[in-house]
Amino acid sequence: MAEITAAAVMALRDKTGLPMMECKKALLECGGNTEQAVEWLRKQGVKTQAMRADRETSTGRLAVYADPAKNVGTIIELKCESAPVANSQDFKALAEDIATTLALGPGAKTPAELLAQKSHAHPDKTLAEIKDDLFNRMREVFDLARICRIDAPCGGYAHHDGSKGAIVEIAGKTTGPDAATVAKDISMHVVALAPQAITKEDLDPAAVAKEREILTEAARGEGKPENIIAKMIEGRLRNFFSQCVLLEQPFVKDDKQTVGQLAKSAGLEVKRVENWKLGG
Repeated sequence: MAEITAAAVMALRDKTGLPMMECKKALLECGGNTEQAVEWLRKQGVKTQAMRADRETSTGRLAVYADPAKNVGTIIELKCESAPVANSQDFKALAEDIATTLALGPGAKTPAELLAQKSHAHPDKTLAEIKDDLFNRMREVFDLARICRIDAPCGGYAHHDGSKGAIVEIAGKTTGPDAATVAKDISMHVVALAPQAITKEDLDPAAVAKEREILTEAARGEGKPENIIAKMIEGRLRNFFSQCVLLEQPFVKDDKQTVGQLAKSAGLEVKRVENWKLGG
């Protein structure tokens, strides 16, 4: 049996991030061959993942990548088992790497297809290999639950704890100096206020009709004359739109202007919104 030196164990630990005892065991199993030990450890990790695959991944984080100049925006949801892992720097880095790889790589239709691609941050490894290496160290199941890529100029924002995130597709003066800032600000507004639609026309007509009916009955209950109720309702509907329509909402960072006015001042149009919360 090959003699396993402390230096060899330490070198394998530096390479894998795993505990000393696991590294020593791997080297013993592989006759002191470091490369074989790395492969053996990965295989053990895969086995452990399979055993734990049914464990609940109830937390995690969202990550976004958006750059109007690159004509792409992405948002991904990476889940894990506990908040301490979700908030660890390694897990955050993995989530950001996945979002960046999805944006700057060839794209992917499924999480599995994306994980098979080479990492943007570590081109010598696939995202799946990085995910498996992290599992070996943290011993928690990770699940790339959702991915989305928009092939157009986008702004993006993710809440600091990764619980909410949005990407917003824009058109117009997307190469202007304010485009990236305004697009990010609109994305932050979307995360904060969760509008139901981009424009009034995008709202469900049935929902608008129902709101109109409720407001009309309320006005009649107040004893208002029929000949002025219609004008009153239009005014009250504007309040309704300002609550649920993105371009009609007062901008969260400056309520003296609407999001629509902010976008117009920058020469931008909002074309599409992806607004996610962790877990659905």
